[in-house]
Amino acid sequence: MATIAEDVVAAPKKSKLGLILIVVTAALAAAGAAYYFTSVQPRGKAAAATQVPETPIFVALDPFTVNMQADDRDRFLHIGLTLKVADAKSQAQIIQYLPETRSRILSLLSNRDPATLVTADDKNKLAAEILKALNKPLASSQPPQHITNVLFTAFVVQ
Repeated sequence: MATIAEDVVAAPKKSKLGLILIVVTAALAAAGAAYYFTSVQPRGKAAAATQVPETPIFVALDPFTVNMQADDRDRFLHIGLTLKVADAKSQAQIIQYLPETRSRILSLLSNRDPATLVTADDKNKLAAEILKALNKPLASSQPPQHITNVLFTAFVVQ
């Protein structure tokens, strides 16, 4: 008869190598994920960070002096303007058609009552009207220019 010790089949020892490989692989995956999420920026943010802001383009106009409609006495308006344009093409159009540009502005300014140019809101309305008038095509063969802002550099009502 066999002894009890012989009857018991020795259980094979599990290899610790498989367990070690799993642990090392998981640790490497965790380290790689941590590196990716902490050091690499998303593509949208990276593109925005490398994008250089555009340099504004300004067109300074010679000052305007116009007589104003006043009931009691002679009044005049002396105004300096600078136009902020969206691109070089608009800048070139304004310079090429400068007499047309100045004429449109003079027509808007000469029809003013001095009392309508007192407050900041009045000046903002005038700037909006000038912007609207100048964003129309200066010639029928040309596309409209893109003026983004009208800036006052001098403003005197006397």
